[in-house]
Amino acid sequence: MIQANPHSLNADEFIAQYGDQVQYELIDGELIDVEPTGLHEQVIGFIARKLNVEIDRLDLPYIIPHRCLIRLSDDTAFRPDVVVLDRTQLIHEPLWQYQPIITSGAAIQLIAEVVSTNWQNDYARKVEDYALLGVTEYWIVDYLGLGGREYIGKPKQPAITVCQLTDDIYEKRLFRQNDLLTSSTFSELQLQAGAIFAAGQL
Repeated sequence: MIQANPHSLNADEFIAQYGDQVQYELIDGELIDVEPTGLHEQVIGFIARKLNVEIDRLDLPYIIPHRCLIRLSDDTAFRPDVVVLDRTQLIHEPLWQYQPIITSGAAIQLIAEVVSTNWQNDYARKVEDYALLGVTEYWIVDYLGLGGREYIGKPKQPAITVCQLTDDIYEKRLFRQNDLLTSSTFSELQLQAGAIFAAGQL
Protein backbone atom coordinates (compact mmCIF):
# COMPACT_ATOMS: atom_id res chain seq x y z
CA MET A 1 0.00 0.00 0.00
CA ILE A 2 1.44 3.35 -1.01
CA GLN A 3 0.30 6.64 0.45
CA ALA A 4 0.63 8.85 -2.59
CA ASN A 5 -0.44 12.10 -0.96
CA PRO A 6 0.50 13.26 2.55
CA HIS A 7 -2.61 15.34 3.22
CA SER A 8 -6.10 13.98 3.81
CA LEU A 9 -8.73 14.12 1.09
CA ASN A 10 -12.47 13.81 1.33
CA ALA A 11 -14.38 11.72 -1.22
CA ASP A 12 -15.59 14.74 -3.21
CA GLU A 13 -12.05 16.14 -3.52
CA PHE A 14 -10.77 12.72 -4.53
CA ILE A 15 -13.42 12.31 -7.22
CA ALA A 16 -12.74 15.81 -8.58
CA GLN A 17 -8.95 15.37 -8.67
CA TYR A 18 -8.45 11.64 -9.26
CA GLY A 19 -11.80 10.27 -10.41
CA ASP A 20 -10.54 9.50 -13.91
CA GLN A 21 -7.16 8.08 -12.80
CA VAL A 22 -7.75 4.35 -12.50
CA GLN A 23 -4.64 3.65 -10.41
CA TYR A 24 -5.99 5.43 -7.31
CA GLU A 25 -8.63 4.87 -4.67
CA LEU A 26 -9.33 6.58 -1.36
CA ILE A 27 -9.28 4.87 2.05
CA ASP A 28 -9.90 6.90 5.21
CA GLY A 29 -8.78 10.08 3.47
CA GLU A 30 -5.53 8.56 2.14
CA LEU A 31 -4.83 8.45 -1.57
CA ILE A 32 -3.89 4.84 -2.33
CA ASP A 33 -1.98 3.68 -5.42
CA VAL A 34 -3.51 0.29 -6.26
CA GLU A 35 -0.33 -0.69 -8.11
CA PRO A 36 -1.82 -2.37 -11.20
CA THR A 37 0.46 -4.46 -13.41
CA GLY A 38 -0.05 -5.83 -16.88
CA LEU A 39 -0.65 -9.35 -15.53
CA HIS A 40 -3.14 -7.97 -13.01
CA GLU A 41 -5.01 -6.33 -15.90
CA GLN A 42 -4.99 -9.62 -17.84
CA VAL A 43 -6.80 -11.33 -14.95
CA ILE A 44 -9.34 -8.51 -14.70
CA GLY A 45 -10.01 -8.69 -18.44
CA PHE A 46 -10.42 -12.47 -18.35
CA ILE A 47 -12.93 -12.39 -15.49
CA ALA A 48 -14.94 -9.59 -17.12
CA ARG A 49 -15.00 -11.47 -20.43
CA LYS A 50 -16.24 -14.70 -18.84
CA LEU A 51 -18.95 -12.90 -16.88
CA ASN A 52 -20.02 -10.87 -19.93
CA VAL A 53 -20.47 -14.13 -21.85
CA GLU A 54 -22.91 -15.29 -19.16
CA ILE A 55 -24.71 -11.94 -19.14
CA ASP A 56 -25.15 -12.15 -22.90
CA ARG A 57 -26.05 -15.86 -22.97
CA LEU A 58 -28.74 -15.50 -20.31
CA ASP A 59 -29.86 -12.03 -21.46
CA LEU A 60 -29.42 -10.62 -17.95
CA PRO A 61 -29.98 -6.90 -17.27
CA TYR A 62 -26.38 -6.53 -16.06
CA ILE A 63 -23.44 -4.42 -17.16
CA ILE A 64 -19.75 -4.44 -16.27
CA PRO A 65 -18.53 -0.83 -16.51
CA HIS A 66 -14.95 -0.22 -17.56
CA ARG A 67 -14.48 2.40 -14.86
CA CYS A 68 -16.54 2.76 -11.70
CA LEU A 69 -16.06 4.21 -8.23
CA ILE A 70 -17.95 3.11 -5.14
CA ARG A 71 -18.32 6.01 -2.73
CA LEU A 72 -18.64 4.36 0.65
CA SER A 73 -18.36 7.40 2.92
CA ASP A 74 -17.11 10.98 3.11
CA ASP A 75 -13.49 9.76 3.14
CA THR A 76 -13.50 6.41 1.33
CA ALA A 77 -14.07 5.52 -2.34
CA PHE A 78 -13.09 2.13 -3.75
CA ARG A 79 -12.37 1.37 -7.38
CA PRO A 80 -13.27 -2.32 -7.82
CA ASP A 81 -11.41 -4.35 -10.43
CA VAL A 82 -14.65 -5.92 -11.70
CA VAL A 83 -18.14 -4.82 -10.71
CA VAL A 84 -21.37 -6.27 -12.08
CA LEU A 85 -24.28 -3.82 -11.92
CA ASP A 86 -28.00 -4.39 -12.40
CA ARG A 87 -29.02 -1.81 -15.00
CA THR A 88 -32.61 -1.73 -13.69
CA GLN A 89 -31.39 -0.44 -10.31
CA LEU A 90 -29.20 2.37 -11.59
CA ILE A 91 -32.18 4.73 -11.59
CA HIS A 92 -31.72 4.86 -7.81
CA GLU A 93 -28.12 6.06 -8.12
CA PRO A 94 -28.15 9.89 -7.98
CA LEU A 95 -24.71 10.40 -9.55
CA TRP A 96 -24.74 7.69 -12.22
CA GLN A 97 -26.28 9.81 -14.98
CA TYR A 98 -23.36 12.24 -14.70
CA GLN A 99 -20.45 10.17 -13.37
CA PRO A 100 -19.65 6.42 -13.03
CA ILE A 101 -20.12 6.55 -9.24
CA ILE A 102 -22.14 4.14 -7.10
CA THR A 103 -23.29 5.23 -3.63
CA SER A 104 -25.31 2.21 -2.43
CA GLY A 105 -25.29 -1.56 -2.80
CA ALA A 106 -28.69 -1.80 -4.52
CA ALA A 107 -27.35 -2.14 -8.08
CA ILE A 108 -24.24 -4.19 -7.25
CA GLN A 109 -24.58 -7.88 -8.07
CA LEU A 110 -20.93 -8.93 -7.74
CA ILE A 111 -17.53 -7.41 -7.08
CA ALA A 112 -14.21 -9.08 -7.87
CA GLU A 113 -10.95 -7.70 -6.53
CA VAL A 114 -7.72 -9.05 -8.01
CA VAL A 115 -5.12 -9.18 -5.25
CA SER A 116 -1.86 -7.25 -5.56
CA THR A 117 0.80 -6.23 -3.05
CA ASN A 118 -1.75 -4.31 -0.93
CA TRP A 119 -3.61 -7.58 -0.28
CA GLN A 120 -4.59 -6.61 3.27
CA ASN A 121 -7.22 -4.22 1.89
CA ASP A 122 -8.85 -6.93 -0.23
CA TYR A 123 -8.93 -9.56 2.51
CA ALA A 124 -9.85 -7.40 5.49
CA ARG A 125 -10.98 -3.82 4.92
CA LYS A 126 -13.02 -4.44 1.78
CA VAL A 127 -14.62 -7.58 3.19
CA GLU A 128 -16.04 -5.51 6.02
CA ASP A 129 -17.02 -2.48 3.92
CA TYR A 130 -18.60 -4.44 1.08
CA ALA A 131 -20.63 -6.47 3.59
CA LEU A 132 -21.87 -3.28 5.27
CA LEU A 133 -22.79 -1.89 1.84
CA GLY A 134 -24.86 -5.01 1.16
CA VAL A 135 -22.81 -6.42 -1.73
CA THR A 136 -24.18 -9.96 -1.97
CA GLU A 137 -21.18 -11.57 -3.68
CA TYR A 138 -17.51 -10.63 -3.43
CA TRP A 139 -14.60 -12.51 -5.05
CA ILE A 140 -11.03 -12.14 -3.81
CA VAL A 141 -8.88 -13.36 -6.70
CA ASP A 142 -5.40 -14.10 -5.38
CA TYR A 143 -3.78 -15.44 -8.58
CA LEU A 144 -0.26 -15.05 -7.16
CA GLY A 145 -0.95 -16.45 -3.69
CA LEU A 146 0.04 -13.20 -1.96
CA GLY A 147 -2.47 -13.18 0.89
CA GLY A 148 -1.68 -14.08 4.47
CA ARG A 149 -1.71 -17.73 5.53
CA GLU A 150 -4.79 -17.13 7.67
CA TYR A 151 -6.66 -16.36 4.45
CA ILE A 152 -5.23 -18.80 1.88
CA GLY A 153 -3.60 -21.47 4.04
CA LYS A 154 -0.13 -22.97 4.21
CA PRO A 155 1.72 -23.45 1.99
CA LYS A 156 0.58 -20.27 0.30
CA GLN A 157 -0.72 -20.84 -3.22
CA PRO A 158 -3.14 -19.17 -5.65
CA ALA A 159 -6.70 -19.13 -4.39
CA ILE A 160 -10.06 -17.49 -5.00
CA THR A 161 -12.21 -16.67 -2.00
CA VAL A 162 -15.90 -16.33 -2.84
CA CYS A 163 -17.79 -14.41 -0.16
CA GLN A 164 -21.58 -14.75 -0.04
CA LEU A 165 -23.55 -12.35 2.15
CA THR A 166 -25.72 -13.94 4.83
CA ASP A 167 -27.26 -11.70 7.51
CA ASP A 168 -24.74 -8.89 6.92
CA ILE A 169 -21.74 -11.25 7.27
CA TYR A 170 -19.84 -13.00 4.50
CA GLU A 171 -19.65 -16.77 4.38
CA LYS A 172 -16.36 -17.56 2.65
CA ARG A 173 -15.39 -20.49 0.46
CA LEU A 174 -11.88 -21.09 -0.88
CA PHE A 175 -11.30 -22.36 -4.43
CA ARG A 176 -8.03 -23.85 -5.66
CA GLN A 177 -6.61 -24.79 -9.06
CA ASN A 178 -9.06 -27.46 -10.30
CA ASP A 179 -12.11 -26.29 -8.35
CA LEU A 180 -15.17 -25.11 -10.25
CA LEU A 181 -16.32 -21.75 -8.92
CA THR A 182 -19.80 -21.44 -7.48
CA SER A 183 -21.63 -18.14 -7.82
CA SER A 184 -25.05 -17.07 -6.59
CA THR A 185 -25.12 -14.31 -9.21
CA PHE A 186 -24.14 -16.62 -12.09
CA SER A 187 -25.52 -19.99 -11.03
CA GLU A 188 -24.73 -21.66 -14.37
CA LEU A 189 -21.15 -20.40 -14.57
CA GLN A 190 -18.67 -23.10 -15.60
CA LEU A 191 -15.27 -21.71 -14.69
CA GLN A 192 -12.31 -23.33 -12.98
CA ALA A 193 -10.18 -21.29 -10.62
CA GLY A 194 -7.08 -22.43 -12.51
CA ALA A 195 -8.31 -20.80 -15.72
CA ILE A 196 -8.34 -17.46 -13.92
CA PHE A 197 -4.86 -18.06 -12.48
CA ALA A 198 -3.57 -18.92 -15.96
CA ALA A 199 -4.85 -15.58 -17.26
CA GLY A 200 -2.21 -13.92 -15.06
CA GLN A 201 0.70 -15.53 -16.86
CA LEU A 202 2.64 -14.48 -19.94
